[in-house]
Amino acid sequence: MTVHNQLQPYIDAWTHSIESVNDLVGPLPEGEWNRPTECPYWSVRDVVSHIIGFECEMLGDPRPIHSLPSDLRHITSEFARYTEVPVDTRRHHTAPEMTSELEYTIIRRSRQLRNEARDPQHRLRGPVGQEMTLEELLWTRTFDVWVHEQDLRRALNKPGNLDSPAAVYARDYLLRLLPKVVAKDAGSKPGSAVVFDVHGPLEFMRTVRVDQEGRGTVDGSVSLGPAVTFTLDWETFVRLTCGRVKPFAVADRVKIEGDEALAEAILAHIAVTQ
Repeated sequence: MTVHNQLQPYIDAWTHSIESVNDLVGPLPEGEWNRPTECPYWSVRDVVSHIIGFECEMLGDPRPIHSLPSDLRHITSEFARYTEVPVDTRRHHTAPEMTSELEYTIIRRSRQLRNEARDPQHRLRGPVGQEMTLEELLWTRTFDVWVHEQDLRRALNKPGNLDSPAAVYARDYLLRLLPKVVAKDAGSKPGSAVVFDVHGPLEFMRTVRVDQEGRGTVDGSVSLGPAVTFTLDWETFVRLTCGRVKPFAVADRVKIEGDEALAEAILAHIAVTQ
């Protein structure tokens, strides 16, 4: 079997990122697995457990039957509960157990993807029971693994791959969520435009435009007289949009021009994923 050429770039990006995760954590001594990350409430072990858990789900493995402790303060929704189960089941696993399971999961998942023969638009159930196309599912997994790779890199002080193939998919994944933030959540006026000017390893400029019906769209064209312009580096953009840091904590890394009240409203809703 051969993978559809529309899917292969996602698979290649996912492979590059998850193998980078494997390389990062492979040599870690036991104590380093408990190091906290910017992913709220999760350690290095927890982040790796999450990656393993979701890839096992993609393999069709049964979800673990497990009752969460009642003192986990961050479990405030059914989605959080769903996500936490495969993490909590591995909280007492040793470093060798973690690395062995990660390596075996990568081998199994890579074999599954090599044999993928379905059409990119084939619809199936993704994590948490969401229905999506196969292409969307692979895009989501590529995004998720790369974001968690960056969580691990920051926690371990091992920067890298900010401009990898998966980083490009992560950028596009985040950008498509910004129109809702600007138009609906922040309440931008019809006819207004908000510019995100991002520099660093992955440079881009995107404009979110709000039409007369209040709907938002994003494009790469220049806007004359935008309501707000945000200028920031790529890593800060990722940390903000992924909910890894509060806006006040990186205020010195974000330059704002234009309507300050609107800018504050946008930053208050900028975390589009957790």
